[in-house]
Amino acid sequence: MESFQQNDGNRDELIIQQQREIEKEIIDTTPLVSEQLPLTCLWAEYNGDEVFTAKIQDLSKKYKFIRRTRPDGNCFFRAFAYSYLEYLISNNSAYQEFRKLAEESKDKLVQLGFPSFTLEDFHETFMEVIKRVSPDEAGGHDKVQSELHKIFNEQGYSDYVVVYLRLITSGKLQEEADFYQNFIEGDFTIEEFRHQEVEPMYKESDHIHIIALCTALGAGVRVEYLDRGEGGTVKAHDFPEGTEPRIYLIYRPGHYDILYPN
Repeated sequence: MESFQQNDGNRDELIIQQQREIEKEIIDTTPLVSEQLPLTCLWAEYNGDEVFTAKIQDLSKKYKFIRRTRPDGNCFFRAFAYSYLEYLISNNSAYQEFRKLAEESKDKLVQLGFPSFTLEDFHETFMEVIKRVSPDEAGGHDKVQSELHKIFNEQGYSDYVVVYLRLITSGKLQEEADFYQNFIEGDFTIEEFRHQEVEPMYKESDHIHIIALCTALGAGVRVEYLDRGEGGTVKAHDFPEGTEPRIYLIYRPGHYDILYPN
């Protein structure tokens, strides 16, 4: 009996070790956010796959570039933040509105019951990032764009932005719990779902995360779904429905990247 348990233990350790090696390889080879790449780079991933090749061809009629994010479970939040700030760099009035909303967001979360001391550092860093990519910064658009890219590839800043967006999403779920409870599968309460599936880092995002975050920040997102669904076209969904998208993302099972319309 003891040898069986020992073998099980060794197998578990081996699985954990392999998982860590895979994670390390991803970190070593994949930036948190890549440079802009031609959308056609997707063909190399699906070489010989007729379904995906046809859909990428369809997608290329609408989009020219893609920007990859690291597949670490935070990809939706990181892609959302990068893409929205990139939009705001070129839209000063929208930037000023968002900056005011972000400034006031901490007090709103405190009113919802989030401990102030937990929020302090994350909110402070979030505001620092927003200020560093102001359209009013000296040096013009290209300099600010370069600063945005630099910030999002610095793990500390990049992850703090993700954490704070997770907290904003959680706050919106709490604020409108009766509405969002309808979207939750299984026996989760809103409280359990927030603490187990929204607030922790590296947890993947679903429609409920997207709707809550977009609603909280007043930002529209279009997600293009690249999958094996029927037909040779990629299906797009706008969140929340009826809003004009400012952020464009591509979803492939388990992962989000940023898209750039033609």
